[in-house]
Amino acid sequence: MKPRWLKAAGVFVFVGTARRRRRRLSGAAFGGYGAAMLLIVGTVRLPAETMDAARPVMRRMADASRSEDGCVEYGYAEDVFEPGLIHVKEMWTDQAALDRHFASVHIAEWRAAWLGLNIGDRNLRIYDVGEPRRT
Repeated sequence: MKPRWLKAAGVFVFVGTARRRRRRLSGAAFGGYGAAMLLIVGTVRLPAETMDAARPVMRRMADASRSEDGCVEYGYAEDVFEPGLIHVKEMWTDQAALDRHFASVHIAEWRAAWLGLNIGDRNLRIYDVGEPRRT
C-alpha cells in the first residue's frame, strides 16, 4: 500500500507501510529482531487550522523515519473526535536505532517546525515490549 493521507468523516488519517513492515516481522523472536523492542506512543497537539501546513512536514518526517535502519513502524493519526490532536506510534528495534533517530537531520528539522505549526502539549512515552500476540 502506498503511504497517503485519507479523509474519512472530515478527518485526515495517514496510512502507510506498517502492514508491509509487520509481515517482515512475523516469525520466531519477533522476526529475528529479538524479543525486546521499543514502542513509542502518545499525542501531540496543534491548532486544527494548521493541519494543512503540518501534513507535508509530518509526511517528510514519517517517510525519513521509516527509511531508517531499526524503524519497524512510524505513524501519525489525527483524532476523530478532537481536531488538532495527533496520535503518534513508533516502533524501534533497539535503543541504538532510537538514538540514531533522535540524532538525525530530519528530526531536527521536524522539531524546528514545531514553533511555526504551534505544536504543543507533546505527550509521548517509550515502552519496552516483547513479542506481539493477537487480541
